[in-house]
Amino acid sequence: MSITKEQVKAAIGSIIDVNTERDLAVTKSIKSIEIDGGKVSVNIVLGYPAAGYFDELKSLVSEKVSALDGVESVDVKVSSKIVSHAVQQNLKPQEGIKNIIAVASGKGGVGKSTTAVNLALALQAEGATVGILDADIYGPSMPRMLGCTGQPESIDGKSLEPKVGHGIQSMSIGYLVEEDTPMIWRGPMVTQALEQLLNDTNWTNIDYMIIDLPPGTGDIQLTLAQKIPVSGAVIVTTPQDIALLDARKGLKMFEKVEVPVLGIVENMSIHICSECGHAEHIFGEGGGQRMAEQYGVDFLGALPLDIKIREHADSGNPTVASMPDSKVSQIYREIARKTAAKLATKAKDHSAAFPSIVIQNN
Repeated sequence: MSITKEQVKAAIGSIIDVNTERDLAVTKSIKSIEIDGGKVSVNIVLGYPAAGYFDELKSLVSEKVSALDGVESVDVKVSSKIVSHAVQQNLKPQEGIKNIIAVASGKGGVGKSTTAVNLALALQAEGATVGILDADIYGPSMPRMLGCTGQPESIDGKSLEPKVGHGIQSMSIGYLVEEDTPMIWRGPMVTQALEQLLNDTNWTNIDYMIIDLPPGTGDIQLTLAQKIPVSGAVIVTTPQDIALLDARKGLKMFEKVEVPVLGIVENMSIHICSECGHAEHIFGEGGGQRMAEQYGVDFLGALPLDIKIREHADSGNPTVASMPDSKVSQIYREIARKTAAKLATKAKDHSAAFPSIVIQNN
């Protein structure tokens, strides 16, 4: 009895992708099936970077197909193809950038910037080209976290070349002023600076631009919502009730401006004593998970309160770059895969497929 493509497709179509939480048939990830006698070749293409998941998925597909009668050998290829996704209705995706993801928190001090830089590095580790824009004009921290110093170059005298740290393209007001110089600016100047940092930087073929927002729901956030094409947002909080109160405001703000919230990251979830190994929920327990359930968004993951995460960020060698095989780095990579996978389930941007219509009076 010879095997058919329909049998193979039915066998692997039901496999649930742990990152999208949908089966491969629904996500249209099965791109081709070739059969030569008892030899079966399957090509799976995911819509998000997932280098750390490829082997697991290959094994699942191979196992399902091998169980079919008549199959002698199975060859499975898994890869990723990242496309641009839809943004706010009146905006178009940024040139040179496929997707912009805002990382936000309602409250300061929850480790948002550290999460943003490690998320960027994790997306890169999964196979994406990544940039990061430091939108915290008053308190820029990306130069130090990425270990970048000095002013960015300007080849044409009009635009800036991004500074590159650990393979991540970056831009920050921190590159243009001294580290100890306070930015004593009113709102309009700050929002104008943000737009210039984004628009006047020569970003190169970026799959995901991470924007590290300042805490709160003020001028910068409104500018982001109204003038910058954002594909999705990630909310960072701690389990503490006070932090969760402010995180809810941030989530509601994105809902109002029609930017999809891709999920919630709970930082400082649990503290494990470096001396005795005792685990303790210093800031409470399960707050991020409950908030995600309450608002119907994904819970992307929980990160521990670990002194090494802080030390690595302060030294310019964030955890994902300095300890890529550590448990914490694996958690960041899981969060990155889930974030990008959630975005991959959203509507794609089709603006490039339609010509611009220009009406002229002759």
